[in-house]
Amino acid sequence: MKALSVFVGTVIGVGIFGLPWVAFKSGFFVLFFYFLIIGALALVVHLLLADIVLGTKEHHRFPGYAYLYLGKKWGRFSLFNMCFGLLGAQLAYLIVGGVFLQGLVSPVFGGSTLLYTLIFFLLGSFLIYRGIKGIAVTEFLVLIFLFFLLLFFSFKAFPKVELSNYLNFNLENLILPYGVVAFALWGSSILPEVKEVLSGERKELRRVIYLGISIATLVYLIFAFLVLGVSGPSTTEDAFSGLSHKLGSNIVSFGFLFGLITCFSSFLTIGLTLKKVFLYDLYFSERLSWSLACFLPLIMYLIGLRKFIEVIGLSGALAVGLEGFVMVLIYRAYLLKKEKRRMNPLYFLVSLFFFLGALAEIYYFFFC
Repeated sequence: MKALSVFVGTVIGVGIFGLPWVAFKSGFFVLFFYFLIIGALALVVHLLLADIVLGTKEHHRFPGYAYLYLGKKWGRFSLFNMCFGLLGAQLAYLIVGGVFLQGLVSPVFGGSTLLYTLIFFLLGSFLIYRGIKGIAVTEFLVLIFLFFLLLFFSFKAFPKVELSNYLNFNLENLILPYGVVAFALWGSSILPEVKEVLSGERKELRRVIYLGISIATLVYLIFAFLVLGVSGPSTTEDAFSGLSHKLGSNIVSFGFLFGLITCFSSFLTIGLTLKKVFLYDLYFSERLSWSLACFLPLIMYLIGLRKFIEVIGLSGALAVGLEGFVMVLIYRAYLLKKEKRRMNPLYFLVSLFFFLGALAEIYYFFFC
């Protein structure tokens, strides 16, 4: 149960808040289709990584496995890709965290989104500098709160759901869900820790992956179904703002509180991870590592990168998509080196899908 909680708590993150908006822009059934396809492929890639993690004595992160089995160039590429993905995630938490804090506090104190984003940033960066402990416990409590929220939302929202809100379809936004769904379903970074919790049991690790991806997919679809069904044309990028006219301000404030806790705990977790990447993998000083981990996302925010859906979409398509692409190559090299056998060529289709998906998202981001 602990291993499953850690894995599900890692997979379910800020991506959940963008799903209702994506469903509104492209169509709920389009989003559902993407979850079926990307969910299946994410499952395959996580299982491949699980075999690599179990079959490798050394403890590595994804760039370490790339370096070990593919060489320095792929290792450096994977490290750069990981940094890009983590910075994109930090920027996303900063964007929507400031919105949630404003929605929760501004009715009493007033103030702009920028002000509350800076408050969110200052407190988060201070705790990252101090190296706060016990974040895993916080992630578990947030996960429990999420399931409570879903039950509470289900009770309040179902009577106000309008089926007509699920019938929209927009061909122009057909690519939009790809990066957001990929971003939402990825939890490969935590598999080495899950392996340790399970003492390296292959059957149990695979079971955690199957259950974890399935639970995350179900939670995401229920959340998107409820919010879109209630909000309809009033659906917003942060999911909760558009619910006030149907569910009332008290329930929306409850949602803002949940969103704020989720974003803040994840901002700390990702920030500490990014700091360690700069410190241990790129050999920067501790102060410089902290500065880059915290201030680079803030700089990106201040220069105008504030569109939540575009940020998680591009981060998901590139960082996650390219990781999926490279993962297949690592698995192929792993089989040749460790088990002296060839990989099933069908896995190259998975690699091709993620590569083409990344190209499609780049095209959508710049030209649509």
